[in-house]
Amino acid sequence: MKIRQWRRSVLAAVAITATLVSISACSSSATTTSSSGPITIGMSLPLTGPVADVALGGYQGYQQWAADVNASGGLLGRKIQLKVLDDGFSESAVVTNYTKLISQDKVDLLLGTFSSLLNGPASAVAARQNMVYVEPSGGNEALFTRGFKNLFFAQPATTATLPDQFVAYIKSLSTNERPKTAAYLAQDDPATGPAVDTFQKKLEALGVKTVYKDVYSPDTSSFDPIASAVVQGKPELIIHGAIADDGISFIRSLQKLNYSPKLFFQTGTPSGPGFAEGIGATNTEGIFTAVGWSAAASYPGNAEFVAAYTKKFGSAPTEDAANSYTAGQVLAAAVKAVGSIADQKALSSWLHSHTVDTIVGPLKWDKTGVPLGTLLLAQWQNDKLEILRPQPAATTKTVVFPKPAWQG
Repeated sequence: MKIRQWRRSVLAAVAITATLVSISACSSSATTTSSSGPITIGMSLPLTGPVADVALGGYQGYQQWAADVNASGGLLGRKIQLKVLDDGFSESAVVTNYTKLISQDKVDLLLGTFSSLLNGPASAVAARQNMVYVEPSGGNEALFTRGFKNLFFAQPATTATLPDQFVAYIKSLSTNERPKTAAYLAQDDPATGPAVDTFQKKLEALGVKTVYKDVYSPDTSSFDPIASAVVQGKPELIIHGAIADDGISFIRSLQKLNYSPKLFFQTGTPSGPGFAEGIGATNTEGIFTAVGWSAAASYPGNAEFVAAYTKKFGSAPTEDAANSYTAGQVLAAAVKAVGSIADQKALSSWLHSHTVDTIVGPLKWDKTGVPLGTLLLAQWQNDKLEILRPQPAATTKTVVFPKPAWQG
C-alpha cells in the first residue's frame, strides 16, 4: 500500500496562502468605476488543460445565471458582466489570475473556480483583500480551517460528509449482503483523498476488509496497471475518488479485465459530461456516486434553470453547471439584501447569519463557510441518475444490487 501523496496539494495551497504578496487594491472592498454601469464579476476557470471538459459546464452555469439575472432587471438595477480568465488547471496561474482581476481589472465581485486544488490558493487571494468568495466546487474540509471569514461553499455539504449516505446504505444491508472486502483508489487531489480516507475508516468499522489502497497522479494516462493491481485483491466493493476523465479511463481498464465488483462507488465522474458515452450506456447501471444537485429536485427555480440551460446550450445541465449557478445565486442574495457591492464585510456577515434559497435547496453556513447540509446518494438506473438518499429528495425506492456485469 503506497503512502498517500494528496497532502502535497493541501500543503502547497497553505504555502501559497502564507506567501501571497499584498495587492495594491483597497483591502476592504473592490473599486467600482461606475454606480450605474454594469457590475463586473471576476473568476478564473480551467477552460484548457486536463479538466477543461468538466469546467466548461461550470462556465456555462455562470453564463446562464448571468443571463437570468440580466433578464430580470439586473443586480441592484445594474446589468452584470462576467470577466473570465483561463488558468489551465494551474495553482500558480489561478493565483495570478485572481490577483489580476482584483488589482488590475478592479472587478466589483468575485466568484470561485473549479476543484479544491484551485479554490485553495484562489480563496487565499480573496481573503487577503477581504473580498467575498463563493466557490461552486472545492469541498475539501481543510479549506475551511484557515480562519477565512469571507469563504462560502455553494453546495449542501463538504467532502467530510460525502461518504455518509453510502455508508448508511451499506450499514442497512444484512450481514450476508454487505461486502466483505474493498479497494480504495483516488486521484492525488485535496478533494478526493480525504473523502476516500473517510470511506475506508467508516467501512472498516463495519467489518469491510481493505485489500487495496493507492493514489495516482493527475497526469496518469494508463490505468491498466492500476486496474490489474486492484483486481488481484478481488474486492467486492471499489471506492474510487475520481475527478473527470480518470473515472472513465479506470472503468475502461476494469472492462478490459472483465472484472465487475459487487458494488462500485465513484466520485465526480458519474455526474459529469460524457460518462455514459465514455463507458457505454448499459455499463452505467448500478454505479453509485454522491451529488449536490438533482435535475429532478423540486426546489424553487430548479426546473426553470434546467429548461433555460437546455435551451441555451443544447443539452441538459451537468452538476458543475448547477453548482456555478448556485454560487451566483448565493452572491446575488447577499448583494440584494445588503443593497451594495461596496461593503464586502457586510456581504460576508449577511451570509453567515442567513439562509439562501437556491436550486440545490436552502443553504446555510457555519462560521467557517461550511454548509450545514448533506449530499445526495445517487445511482445510475436505466440510463439516468436516480436519487436514493436522503428520503425527502429520493426519486426512487429501488436500488440496483448487486451491480450488473459489464456489457461488451
